[in-house]
Amino acid sequence: MNSDSYIRIYNLKITSLTVYVFIILEVEMRKEQVITRMKEDCLVAVVRAKNKEQGEKVIDAIIAGGINFIEITMTMDEGNPVEFIQFMSEKYRSNEKVVIGAGTVLDPETARAVILAGANYVVSPGLNVDTIKLCNRYRIPMLPGVMSPTEAITALESGCDIIKVFPGNIVGPGAISSFKGPLPQGDFMPSGGVDVDNVDKWLKAGACAVGTGSSLTKGAATGDFVAITAKAKEFVEAVAAARK
Repeated sequence: MNSDSYIRIYNLKITSLTVYVFIILEVEMRKEQVITRMKEDCLVAVVRAKNKEQGEKVIDAIIAGGINFIEITMTMDEGNPVEFIQFMSEKYRSNEKVVIGAGTVLDPETARAVILAGANYVVSPGLNVDTIKLCNRYRIPMLPGVMSPTEAITALESGCDIIKVFPGNIVGPGAISSFKGPLPQGDFMPSGGVDVDNVDKWLKAGACAVGTGSSLTKGAATGDFVAITAKAKEFVEAVAAARK
């Protein structure tokens, strides 16, 4: 290898290193921003769309009501949920307030697919360490579902910043304070059974955010999207009042 060749390769390495570091910092900042924003907004809307057309109307109505974190589940009656996530991510790409994520993600393969489709965070009803590892690899927040301290400890050890307590309607708000007793370093978000009437109890018990689905989107069954917007506004107001 002559000196000219060495210099060219050396410069290429330096350039590649610079680009690589820039990319890592950019992604890491995005992850931290998502987590911070989720705690600030305190509300995650869980959307189980019937199909693309109905799901889009539901999400538009929720966002119009002031909820900006949208968790699109992988359970759709019709259509491809990954493609729907990509569609909604592209639709709201220019809106800095809206953060699209994926829910009901059961395995690493699905997690990778939704990340490529534009999901900014991944949520699961259960605990799958391999899924957490994959999300950590790409610096995407992963919220696994837990129901026991053992699962919560495993989630913390695996690097999860926020842990989903699911199903919330089974364990109740008291579960949050029970988890935070031995695990004060953990941040917990209940999902399932959270409604306008009890959201204050979850937050006062120590939840860093809440996920809500059917109680928010029940208007979709009759095509009453105005009711969804109104309910979203109620949730925003209830959360604001509970945090005073």
